[in-house]
Amino acid sequence: MLISLLGLAALFVLAFLGVPLGFAMIAVGTLGFAWFRGIEPALAMAAQQAVDMSMSYGMSVIPLFVVMGAFIFKAGMADDLFGAAQRWMGHLRGGLAHAALGACAGFGAVCGSSLATAATMARVAEPEMRRHGYDPAFSGATIAAGGTLGILIPPSVPMVIYGILTETDIARLFAAGVVPGILLTFLYMIAVWFTALAWPAKCGHRVQATWGERAAALRGTLPVLGLFLVVLGGLYLGIFTPSESAGVGAAGALAFMVLRGKATRRAIGEALSESTLLTASLLMITIGAGIFTNFLTISGLTASAAAWVQSLEAPPLGVVVAMCFVYIVLGCFFDSLAMIFLTIPVFFPIVSALGLDPVWFGIIVVIVVELGLLTPPMGMNVFIVKALIPGVGMWEIFFNIGLFVVAALVCLAIVLWVPQVALWLPSLM
Repeated sequence: MLISLLGLAALFVLAFLGVPLGFAMIAVGTLGFAWFRGIEPALAMAAQQAVDMSMSYGMSVIPLFVVMGAFIFKAGMADDLFGAAQRWMGHLRGGLAHAALGACAGFGAVCGSSLATAATMARVAEPEMRRHGYDPAFSGATIAAGGTLGILIPPSVPMVIYGILTETDIARLFAAGVVPGILLTFLYMIAVWFTALAWPAKCGHRVQATWGERAAALRGTLPVLGLFLVVLGGLYLGIFTPSESAGVGAAGALAFMVLRGKATRRAIGEALSESTLLTASLLMITIGAGIFTNFLTISGLTASAAAWVQSLEAPPLGVVVAMCFVYIVLGCFFDSLAMIFLTIPVFFPIVSALGLDPVWFGIIVVIVVELGLLTPPMGMNVFIVKALIPGVGMWEIFFNIGLFVVAALVCLAIVLWVPQVALWLPSLM
């Protein structure tokens, strides 16, 4: 137990010092395993883990979903999504903020990355919101919050990572994220509506559109909607495996680039290059997580933690709530994937010992790590948006993001208290 706790402490120290998380996990996990079994078995274990993870069929989901989002962005579909949302919701109180959230939800349905969703919508939606008199800090907060929908509405890279680490069905995880994703979108819109009532100066003026303009704009979103229905519908109906659905999605996104005349050699090269770099970094962290998990397992920490929690006779919901508080604290210092890789090796055995549904817990984890993308001092979505919005201070955006954090906490409480919000759709598969 002492060695495993020292290993956890060393990992956190290395992460705070700026050592890449994957390399930190590999180093601590290998050395910790060597303490119990010797250096040669530890090196053999690390090498085998790297080979197994690199050749894992399940890992092929990640690069395909990542490249699908990159192709969608290069095809210019984010502009169509925001344009349609603007024409349908621009006349409402705080209409362009509602439109930005709707466009974030739509882009998240074909992207799978929170940071990519926030960065894309900051480029697309913020200039239009600024032109119509919206407070730039409020616009930035809205887009940063909307970006979190990219990892809750499937496809979702964190859900794929969680599924691989815990051997949970990825298709069921994707289905479980749909209703909470829609719920969180509406809760964010309620936060915008309340802001428009309390501080109307932040929301600028409304944008009117004719029914003809709305119908024309809606037609532009049909490719994104069709791709989402094919990818998720094929998974839901059992037509595709997760890897096959990701391949279909990537091919469909590339086809849209070609049809729109955006499939230049430079655009395709940039999309593939960005996707390769992101996939390589995720693969390294996943390999490190496997090695570190083996160290924690052989040390007995996971089994001891599960036995200790069971001995407390605390209600399972209370244990999960305590885990959520840990995630909220960690969210002040780590990004979403880092939190998942650091905590799942410890938390998931406890969840399994308590007999809780792994799909439900996966959705809880995704929702609560979303909060870390919004809360100071390390709210990554806020950092991304701030870098793309000129003349706005970081803390100005953080000040405006409070109501969105409350909305996310309400969504978390609902899914905690009523698990069927997440489990209803998977139960029909």
